Amino acid sequence: MIVRKNAAEIAKMEASGAVLAAVFDLLEGLIRPGVRTEELDRAVERFIRSRGATPTFKGYRGFPAAICASPNEMVVHGIPGRYALKPGDIISIDVGVTLQGWVADAARTFAVGPIDAASQRLLRATEEALYAGIEQARVGNRVGDISNAIQTVAESAGLSLIRQLVGHGVGRSMHEDPQVPNVGAPGRGVRLMEGMVLAIEPMTATGRPAVRVGADGWGVYTLDRSRTAHFEHTVAICAQGPRILTPWHLPPDERSAAEGALEGSRGP
Repeated sequence: MIVRKNAAEIAKMEASGAVLAAVFDLLEGLIRPGVRTEELDRAVERFIRSRGATPTFKGYRGFPAAICASPNEMVVHGIPGRYALKPGDIISIDVGVTLQGWVADAARTFAVGPIDAASQRLLRATEEALYAGIEQARVGNRVGDISNAIQTVAESAGLSLIRQLVGHGVGRSMHEDPQVPNVGAPGRGVRLMEGMVLAIEPMTATGRPAVRVGADGWGVYTLDRSRTAHFEHTVAICAQGPRILTPWHLPPDERSAAEGALEGSRGP
């Protein structure tokens, strides 16, 4: 069942999204060679809780962490641990925030220092595919219009789309109807209505799209070990057009306050 949200509910989801924006601002300063993914997880969880919110992922279906940290050939669902970031790595960070019962969900792939040209193209094209999909998240369009826009941009850049993994509705629960595939035909699928809120999230690879699940039952990897990228926003479908509830960055004054809060959240 698709649950449409009213303006007040969308505003509450936007408040969750503001916490997420702060998280991604802060991650920009934390991601560097030598940092372990468990350190990123610890800092993000403490920061989210310092804002009166909870990390949505922690405990969800048994997931043990606040963030999914997926480096290089890992597509999604990486459990943070002892892995230390290396120069030239890329790492996808997926985060959920629940504030006053409302969820915001977003992901972004970061470069760890300078990266090679192929990885630069991967990140750039995947982010472009995300925004192409968001542009189609309009009243009267269909889910297939979002899917096709993502597919067109990604495949035009020579990337593969991970077809087994899809976007989804989001609200009081992290996963709601409808599913939002990253491949599809325009004019097909569920019709988009005002008040729907979707997590739109292309996941791409430089090689073939086949994937496997790792031994921990969570991490998803490309079979050919090609590099992957993941970008995601939570988007409300409004009468005036798509509204991104999870911007990458806070306004400068809010960002300064968030950075000050993080200093006290860092673990040893």
